[in-house]
Amino acid sequence: MKFAIALFSAAHAPSSRRALLFAQAALAGGHEIVRLFFYQDGVYSASNNVVAPQDEQDIAHQWREFVSAHQLDSVVCIAAALRRGVLNQEEATRYQRSAVNLEAPWELSGLGQLHDATQAADRLICFGGP
Repeated sequence: MKFAIALFSAAHAPSSRRALLFAQAALAGGHEIVRLFFYQDGVYSASNNVVAPQDEQDIAHQWREFVSAHQLDSVVCIAAALRRGVLNQEEATRYQRSAVNLEAPWELSGLGQLHDATQAADRLICFGGP
């Protein structure tokens, strides 16, 4: 089965860990992840500036490792990212900001990428949200 996965909550939220565990289990079960889409507070999972307390799991780091290890298509919503100060080099330069906190394996793009993923996938699975 082909899955598109959308994450709407920050890395420290329980739903982010559930999404990561689901994605790991999907691949382990022989399924395909068409795209991971990070939206709303989910964009914080892609920020290089997220630091977890020592007594907590670093889910943002685990996401980065998982995406890199499996070479997954992982898109961060550009509008949500800009609103929350999550910037790659191009956007930091465009908006004259000094902080760059979004790098590979993440890609900034728009909601159209979520639409495309839902068209290519058998199922869209969403985690978190308001």
